[in-house]
Amino acid sequence: MTYPDLNPVAIELGPIAIHWYGLMYVLGIAFAWWLLARRMRRPDVHWNADQLADLAFHVVLGLIVGARLGYILFYDFATFAEEPGRILRVWEGGMSFHGGLAGVLAAVGVYAWRNKRHYFDITDFIGPVVPIGLGLGRIGNFINSELWGKPTDAPWGMVVDGVSRHPSQLYQSFLEGLVMFVVLFWLTTRPRPRMLVTGLFMIMYGSFRFLVEFVRLPDAHIGYLAWDWLTMGQVLSVPMILFGLVLLYLVWRNPVYPEAPESQDSEKK
Repeated sequence: MTYPDLNPVAIELGPIAIHWYGLMYVLGIAFAWWLLARRMRRPDVHWNADQLADLAFHVVLGLIVGARLGYILFYDFATFAEEPGRILRVWEGGMSFHGGLAGVLAAVGVYAWRNKRHYFDITDFIGPVVPIGLGLGRIGNFINSELWGKPTDAPWGMVVDGVSRHPSQLYQSFLEGLVMFVVLFWLTTRPRPRMLVTGLFMIMYGSFRFLVEFVRLPDAHIGYLAWDWLTMGQVLSVPMILFGLVLLYLVWRNPVYPEAPESQDSEKK
């Protein structure tokens, strides 16, 4: 199949250009908010609208800052060290999922401390909707014609500049987006032990990313780290898998079902 050469700009309003990649982030956040707001109607979900808005502020801030700093530290530190001002030029690209995840986890820690909530009750609450943004973000990568895979003879390969390549962005969109969303959101329809959703999220994302990296080209300025196949994405995914396995082991040893925080039921309207 021939890549359709899509326009990365979704809307142009005079000098203002709204790119599909940025629009995908906005759509992902909006859809996630809508789903969480619907879940709050259930009696076993101890959140209200004000708390969701406060949590969303923390998460989005942690996501943006973490994703940018993660890209700098993991993928292009030398370039940014020479020109520190580029850190603020986010419109030029350069965001890391693993950095964004670290930023979100840190932001959740701040929120949990400020509001006296259990850390994993929060991560279990938001975990099922995160794949929405992941899936849409990879579609944005596809529209931007970036993060292509290795050459392939498979019938679904995309011909880019005369070479048929794995559409690794679509692989990731399907696995990290659709598959993870279906599994994790299904878990939220029934009572489940604390940390189960978070543990599965870590294992699934880490495993899917590790596997797709075998057919995805590494960043040109980094290349393979070892053995002509190990990539930075795989190295960063291994701790996620191990952390997820630890959480599932703890759930298996001592399953704990979350309860409403103090005064939460009286505050929820």
